[in-house]
Amino acid sequence: MAKREGYVVPKKELNMFAIGAMGQGMIYAMMSSYISDYYVNVLQLPLTFVLILMLGARIWDAINDPLMGMIADRREPTKLGKMKKYILYAVPPIAVLTLLMYYAPDMSTTSLMIYAAVTYILWGMAYTMADVPFWGLPNLMTPSAEERGYVISYTKNLNGIGSALPEVLFLVAGFTLPTLLGTTGLEYEKQRYFIIALVAVVIGTVMYGNCYRHINERVIPPVKQRQPGEPSSLKRIFTCKPLMLVVAMGVLSSGRYMVQAAAVHVARYAFYIGPELTPDMSLADRTKYISQSVSSVKTIFQVCAIVGMFGAMLLMPKLMRKFDYKKIVITTCLAGFVASIFTTLIGWFTANLYICIPFILISCIPLGVLNVVSNAMIGDCLDYLELKTGFRDNGLGSACQGFVNKLGNALATSGIILMYMFIDIDPSMMLSSEVVVAATELTRTQNFAMFSLVSIVPGVSMLLCSIPMFFYKISGKEKQRIVDELAARRAVEAEMTANV
Repeated sequence: MAKREGYVVPKKELNMFAIGAMGQGMIYAMMSSYISDYYVNVLQLPLTFVLILMLGARIWDAINDPLMGMIADRREPTKLGKMKKYILYAVPPIAVLTLLMYYAPDMSTTSLMIYAAVTYILWGMAYTMADVPFWGLPNLMTPSAEERGYVISYTKNLNGIGSALPEVLFLVAGFTLPTLLGTTGLEYEKQRYFIIALVAVVIGTVMYGNCYRHINERVIPPVKQRQPGEPSSLKRIFTCKPLMLVVAMGVLSSGRYMVQAAAVHVARYAFYIGPELTPDMSLADRTKYISQSVSSVKTIFQVCAIVGMFGAMLLMPKLMRKFDYKKIVITTCLAGFVASIFTTLIGWFTANLYICIPFILISCIPLGVLNVVSNAMIGDCLDYLELKTGFRDNGLGSACQGFVNKLGNALATSGIILMYMFIDIDPSMMLSSEVVVAATELTRTQNFAMFSLVSIVPGVSMLLCSIPMFFYKISGKEKQRIVDELAARRAVEAEMTANV
């Protein structure tokens, strides 16, 4: 980061914070991109159970995320820090629980459902313990709204790169493990997923945990006690209209998670790339070719996401300095919606994945934009809230973003499960010890229905999420007024404190 006037975060600190975000991205991607495929096609848990588990866990998060935000806000700083200390507390259980999620014990279906529910819910709680304070840290690292936006943008770039690394592992595993492991069917899939999770966890937790000692919390608002008649922290958050509009934008954009969460399902059941699968082919060869096809198709979607999403994220620091956040969101989301229409039409009339690639790439641009802008907009909303009420609820603000992300992934996963039910795909018949079914052996309607999860569904979601932005007012001169008045108030409060 080039040194700019008024910027206080040194380059090394920024880089270490961003590397920590990269590690976090690796670990989170193991859950968000693969857990639905693992539960449905590998553990072969009942579809209804997976649907209830995903939605039930998010209901718990509706309580858990704000609770963690309030805990972080109300606790006085210790020698371990105010927000950053939770990284130390949460990283070890996150690592252990991630591995347990991808460990397949030999149990009955009922016992396996209990095991999956316990590990999944505990993982969500442990992740919340670190995630909510972690993304609240940019508000404590610098008092500058512009620098905060830069820190978030830069850090989100590396977080996105980290989330792509498990995809690389998935691709490499698809071409190497069938020969190395010598197993087929479900046994192969179980071993492959555990190996990928193990590598991602080891690398990710080292990067994530190490960032703790490099972060400096410079802006720590005093913990103010609520006076009689003053609104509670939850009421302040829920009555902050700009913040609720950002949350609504995030919820309505839940379909964007489909591109990553549903890609592996689309790779299994919508497209096949490889040699012709003949009736006399051995199960080992079928496993190898289908594994390679799934890895290749999944990688095509991931490359589109990398180019579209990360390309947008790399441009965000410049765009955010020149344009209002709301204009960036509206423009890119509408462009993504139009691209999704072309993707859908091409998929229906040609069933050619390669022709769809440019339009899939464009439809991924809003993913990168929303990943960055939503966090920056929450920071602006907290400025507005602090100016209006005198309180700055950093933890609760971050909890809103964390909840939206997890809710989005849950809704995306639920949509995937409902699609399995709608088009009558039985995972237990698709991937067993006797046969591995390729996408070419399903009907074209089933293929296209699965493909719609990464084409028109995210597009409609992009269109819907732009609507709240037409009512968002913290932009342009109004945003500058808030920043200037808040800076003046802080200067007066600092002078008064110094004179005491």
